[in-house]
Amino acid sequence: MCSEVLIEERKTLFVDVILPLALPKAYTFRVPFELNNFILKGQRVVVPFGKSKLLTAIVARVHENIPGYTTKYIDFILDERPVVTENQLELWQWIAGYYMSNIGEVMTAALPSRLKLESETKILLNDSVDYQQIKLTEQEIFVIDALEVRGVLDLTEIGKILDRKTVYPIVKRMLDKNLIYVEEELQELYKPKIEKYVVLEEGLDNEASLQAAFEQLKRSPKQEEMLLSFLKLSGYGGLYEPVLKKTLLDDTGAGHAVLNGLYEKSILKEVHEEVGRFKIKGGENQSERDLAPAQQKAFDEVKESFKEKDVCLLHGVTGSGKTELFVKLIKEQIADGKKVLYLLPEIALTTQIINRLKKYFGSKIAVYHSRFSPNERVEIWNDILNEKFNKYDVILGARSAVFLPFKQIGLIIIDEEHESSYKQHDPSPRYHARDTAMVLAKQFGAKVLLGTATPAIETMYHAEEDHYGYVSLSERFGGLQLPEIQCADLKEATAKNKMHGIFSKFMLDEMKEVLANGKQIILFQNRRGYAPRWVCEMCNHTPQCTRCDVSLNYHKYSHLLTCHYCGFTMKPPTRCSACGSTDLKMVGIGTEKIEEEIEIHLGSKVKVQRMDLDTTRSKYAYQNIIDDFENKQIDILVGTQMVTKGLDFDNVALVGILNADDLLFYPDFRAFERAYQLMSQVSGRAGRKGKRGKVIIQSFDPNHWIIQKVMYHDYEGMYKQELYERKNYQYPPFFRMIRLTVRHKDEARVDRSSLKLVLKMQEKLGNRVLGPEYGSIKRIRNLYNKIITVKFERKASPSKVKEYIDECIAHFSMDDDFKSVRIKIDVDPN
Repeated sequence: MCSEVLIEERKTLFVDVILPLALPKAYTFRVPFELNNFILKGQRVVVPFGKSKLLTAIVARVHENIPGYTTKYIDFILDERPVVTENQLELWQWIAGYYMSNIGEVMTAALPSRLKLESETKILLNDSVDYQQIKLTEQEIFVIDALEVRGVLDLTEIGKILDRKTVYPIVKRMLDKNLIYVEEELQELYKPKIEKYVVLEEGLDNEASLQAAFEQLKRSPKQEEMLLSFLKLSGYGGLYEPVLKKTLLDDTGAGHAVLNGLYEKSILKEVHEEVGRFKIKGGENQSERDLAPAQQKAFDEVKESFKEKDVCLLHGVTGSGKTELFVKLIKEQIADGKKVLYLLPEIALTTQIINRLKKYFGSKIAVYHSRFSPNERVEIWNDILNEKFNKYDVILGARSAVFLPFKQIGLIIIDEEHESSYKQHDPSPRYHARDTAMVLAKQFGAKVLLGTATPAIETMYHAEEDHYGYVSLSERFGGLQLPEIQCADLKEATAKNKMHGIFSKFMLDEMKEVLANGKQIILFQNRRGYAPRWVCEMCNHTPQCTRCDVSLNYHKYSHLLTCHYCGFTMKPPTRCSACGSTDLKMVGIGTEKIEEEIEIHLGSKVKVQRMDLDTTRSKYAYQNIIDDFENKQIDILVGTQMVTKGLDFDNVALVGILNADDLLFYPDFRAFERAYQLMSQVSGRAGRKGKRGKVIIQSFDPNHWIIQKVMYHDYEGMYKQELYERKNYQYPPFFRMIRLTVRHKDEARVDRSSLKLVLKMQEKLGNRVLGPEYGSIKRIRNLYNKIITVKFERKASPSKVKEYIDECIAHFSMDDDFKSVRIKIDVDPN
């Protein structure tokens, strides 16, 4: 009887797991009997994969269905509780399905790297930790000793050292103690912030004990003075709070020796507290400003819209005070016990928005984006997951914040919703954070507010079709006028000899006047580097990247020609490789070149700073540049698209767009829309307080219809014209698009395979399949690229179209000639 009960209780459990690999489905593993009572959906487990590799996987399902093949056992459960929620797994499945990616690719994008250990993960020693202060196990000591000798170990090597098959629990424990870090964290090693406090020894928190302590210190006046200082700082009345060690030493002016004496006499003691990276101090509970009448009207209309619609578009001109409106909406959500996700397209914007929001919400804001180290991202992940979410009312982040393990959300704000930065381009999954956030909101019954001065064409169309609510905020805050926009005709200025390097006389004169008045300038040029091309004057040859079909850009700071697609570099030639001529010159303008031109025409005393990819690679570079500009340490900020994205500076009187033509003639159906958005957004940086700002656009075609629409702030005119073109040529929002890129190092194979795939797809989809054709850049990273575009009616079933495309690709991949061909899929290309 007992044996029968025992057999009945020993259920055979299986788990379907998601592996961090580009695999089309979950894999099934068997659960050892001894782990049956511990296995849960959403946990990380270690599983064998291949001959000797171990991977961290996520449990997607626990079941008793016996597969029709022999399964391997899971090796170990890494977590006591799930690290991924049910809602997250559902969202991952939606992303994988909608964007035609693999669930493993979604897992890789969603999880911080520290949660994805594998057998080949490199482990390094954290030299900043004092090991003498931490209680170590024997196994941890062995690992530390080995790392001190070897420098770096992978998990397989650690297993051999410890003579253990599974070392994941040990490594996880050492990571939690910050004894070690994984190789991915090398560039930005996370050092937990430790603050040192001084407290009374136990038993000294009453009057009699303190009196005895002072008796003990009668012959030590400095120690007696420090104890008095501690009590003053700590508070009387029996409530003795910890005092920062630095504060105590500063207050008394005494040295560490005096404090150590109090430690030795067991009167005071030192305690260390780890401070979270996301504690934002200052300004909490500042009363909000009263909304202006136009803002209040918009606020009321948004709330009214949310009664019927889940999504509302707030179309507010630049400088209209959308952030103040957001603050009021956030406060209402918090009052109802709900949380808010605030998405931004650019990491640079988080600095300014945090500074604004912390005045109202203080330490209740958390920030999450890719510039944080893996350890920092794990910290906030765990805070949200482990029901510490009450620490935060607002999560502020870039697109990856949609992957956090939320327990509940009341409102998602998507600021600058039109920005292309919300779309992930490479690697897969190529998701759009705006659209993903809408699915996330549905999971929690939350509302979504889209804010922008220049809505995406598709967004505006959905609002017009009554799919979204729509609220307009057409007045700038404080009655300030929109900037005056003028155009400098470069063709005319060149003909009349009125060009000063890259500046027209008109723009240069305006710059001089602005600087003379103590105001600041933003110059926008959508190219980084010194000059786009290094050209031979005899034969017009330009040095090309050896791996891509593009010209190399010259960067003066490194004195190198650089490919902006693959990173290839070479020294500038002194002789043309085509004709042998030594007459070489630089053609075009990059942000570095602008710096030099400013010094030539305005003098070396003008303080100039670039803000582009080259100058903002480090974690705090954005913040430092923005702080310096706000504090008037910079006169002229020169930048690429980064300077167009919602930054707010009070002292900017002039914005210059140095060459609008670069934005207009790009082979993409969104080129004119993007040009309008970029020019309008950067124009909005001018004249935020007081005097009306000015914008000067330099162009060889000042009468181009897009430039005219920008000059007259005519979004509606641009929208109607673009919508007319999109309808005529079957582009979104009237048609859906999927773009496939066929890639291989052999050009002939790309030609053959792409044509075969098109013919197969056209069997059912007909003329909805366009191409194949080479893109604007034929070869990138030694891979030739041919593009196939699928355009289909909005009423057609997207899932059926995608299912058929998958079938065609599977059929195509069975051909031995095409097995090595890569196919990149981009749904709703942006």
